[in-house]
Amino acid sequence: MSFSAALTGLAANQQKLAVIGNNLANINTVAFKASDIRFGDLLSQSSSSSGNNPAQVGIGVTTGTITSNFTQGGIDSTGVNTHVAIQGNGFFMVGTDDTQSYTRAGDFSFNRDGQLVTSDGFPVLGYTQIDPVNGDVITTGQPQAIVVSPGTLRQPVPTNLIKTVVNLDAGAQVGDVFASPVRLYDSLGASHNATVTYTKNGNGAWAYAITLPGEDVAGGAAGAQVQVAAGNLAFDAQGNLAQVNGAALADVVIALPAWANGAAGGNLTWDLANDAGVGSITGFRAPSTTASTSRNGSPAGALTNVRINSRGEIEASFGGEAVVVGQLAMVTVNNPQGLIKAGGNLYTLTEAAGEPNIGVAGEGGRGTLTGAALERSNIDIAREFTQMILAQRGYQAN
Repeated sequence: MSFSAALTGLAANQQKLAVIGNNLANINTVAFKASDIRFGDLLSQSSSSSGNNPAQVGIGVTTGTITSNFTQGGIDSTGVNTHVAIQGNGFFMVGTDDTQSYTRAGDFSFNRDGQLVTSDGFPVLGYTQIDPVNGDVITTGQPQAIVVSPGTLRQPVPTNLIKTVVNLDAGAQVGDVFASPVRLYDSLGASHNATVTYTKNGNGAWAYAITLPGEDVAGGAAGAQVQVAAGNLAFDAQGNLAQVNGAALADVVIALPAWANGAAGGNLTWDLANDAGVGSITGFRAPSTTASTSRNGSPAGALTNVRINSRGEIEASFGGEAVVVGQLAMVTVNNPQGLIKAGGNLYTLTEAAGEPNIGVAGEGGRGTLTGAALERSNIDIAREFTQMILAQRGYQAN
């Protein structure tokens, strides 16, 4: 029995040395996760017993579990715009609709067809459908391969939504004027500078007017301004926007005229309230200023650069304008230990891992992303060498 027990000890410690050797071999593998091995004793053999206490003799040791350690690895900046590292939980999705795998190695690049792929050529999956109204990526439905063809000439998108974050000084005198510019794009991709002018009418009361250069508008006169919208803003005693054009707080829809270059006009929405019903314009006792101006729409332009931001959004530069053209899909599982290592930094799903929870970075327990960076392996070389010495001594003793 002693010889057979020692033989199981040799086999178990040899297995531990193999696990440690694999960990050390992958110390520089991108996003590699170390494996941990645990031993368990074999069924003990019962001999004669005295009294109530059984007399048992163990018959050896066996490998209990070999599991992956999914602790966070360090982050290295690479400067490559298509590289991305995960901070926190989750995996990238790669493969096809029928055969999907998961990975934390974000050493992605574009192939000759403009498809985002892993270092082994597997397609990276995500979302590429864009909402035509607000320009956001639609992250519902099944993730698809991400394609951003090099040299693509992007069709212009006309501006139909603007938002201004402005404070109008409550201490201003009646008749004081404050102006804020807003750039718009027409259906041909040409830019136009609109001006929003605010004029104080009384306590908590301001008039607004939106004008366009006359030479930009069909039938307009050069050097003149064409007014396309006018109305009134009213603020409550706390300086919050309470009324627009004598009614409850609401967005303003502006009908734009046809442009002098032949581009069609259209409706422009001035977003004055967020989803919580809070106005973006305030009337506090502070200098009148424009904190930020945002709008949708973009000019035509050739693709010159692509980067991935912290939300996994793929931002492409077209004619100097950064446009979101897609977003990486991410997945979490209830039991990452149930995933199978498939080689090449890939994992495959098993029933033990649970159902995949697919979404985007920063939501649903999924981690955030760091662009132009890669996650290092989480191998602790000091710990591995310590475990190697223990395994060697165990092997020698057996």
